[in-house]
Amino acid sequence: MPRYSRIIRQITSSKIGPTVVFFGGIHGNEKSGVQALEDTLKGLSDNIITGNIYALAGNLKALEKNQRYLNLDLNRMWSSEGIDTIKTKSTLIHEERELLELYDLIDAILKKHEGPFYFFDLHTTSSKSLPFITINDAIINRSFSKQFPVPIVLGIEEYLDGALLSYINQLGYVSLGFESGQHDDIQSVKNHIAFINIALVFTGLVDSLYIKGFDTFYNQLKNEGKYNTRFFEIIDLQRITKDDEFKMCNGFDSFQTIHKGEKIATNKNGIISSRYNAKIFMPLYQQKGSEGFFIIRSINTLFLKLSVWLRLLRADSLLSMLPGIIWYNKQKGILKVNLKVAKYMAKPIFHLLGYRNKQVGSTNLLLYNRERVAKTKMYKGEKWYR
Repeated sequence: MPRYSRIIRQITSSKIGPTVVFFGGIHGNEKSGVQALEDTLKGLSDNIITGNIYALAGNLKALEKNQRYLNLDLNRMWSSEGIDTIKTKSTLIHEERELLELYDLIDAILKKHEGPFYFFDLHTTSSKSLPFITINDAIINRSFSKQFPVPIVLGIEEYLDGALLSYINQLGYVSLGFESGQHDDIQSVKNHIAFINIALVFTGLVDSLYIKGFDTFYNQLKNEGKYNTRFFEIIDLQRITKDDEFKMCNGFDSFQTIHKGEKIATNKNGIISSRYNAKIFMPLYQQKGSEGFFIIRSINTLFLKLSVWLRLLRADSLLSMLPGIIWYNKQKGILKVNLKVAKYMAKPIFHLLGYRNKQVGSTNLLLYNRERVAKTKMYKGEKWYR
């Protein structure tokens, strides 16, 4: 049984530059990210680097056992409240110990360096898939991510609670997930290697002249991730529990077109049919997991441009003038919305203004804006920023 170290590779340069943190194996059955980090960084010399690199392995015991997780999904535990609770516990289960070790490392990195910071979480999927990027919907994430020639999916924070990158994005830093393909497909490792090399260049850590085959890596992702539309958003999620007897129908791949009424899966209650003419995303073909499948659709580029303009103007300040909407914490970009009012407010309006992540209470809805906490000034001098 292979053993894994928390720190896959650490390179600290004497030259001041960005600090880049890669995560691999947050899910223990997704090993290609760890392998790609080992293969890519082992020969990287510190004399060609301007800045710092940290490559961290996630769920170590789950990686050794080739399981998504042992007790809890490590990528559904990252919230400030949850972490504070775990810190007070006298007895910890496995994933809680893993989380605290990663938390302490992240905290130490942020305190040691000045930034700019970049965080990349490397994943694979249980279904066949072209490579793609997932991001929390902040302008800095969009601007950085669109350098990569693969589809970009927005809005995952609206449907997943406790994801590692959502927690980091809430701290204000550029963070994105890269899904390279199916778990055990050798091409997934190759796509991760290509992504890592390209990310080293796009962050400004390494000049492309020092990356042997940089153009080849870029064209590899361009060919593997070829799609007419660059930006998609998640519009629905089929949540499941272990008692649902959920089973996907065979043959669905991520980004595959589906039609309203089409049979997608089954559970103990019978057939689950599509409610949309759209695309299926990350259908579940493994035992562990609480998301059966997502539904996505393409985003109009005019919508994206309008949203940038409105966010730069901080037009969300006008929302608090409406009945039933008040600031819960303006500094952190948190609105409190009466649930009765929320029923009549079109979701796209909140999305335009940067409100996707939410917390539902008995009478009110808390909406979180990534733009108001984003450390935009930290990135304004970067080549990609615009």
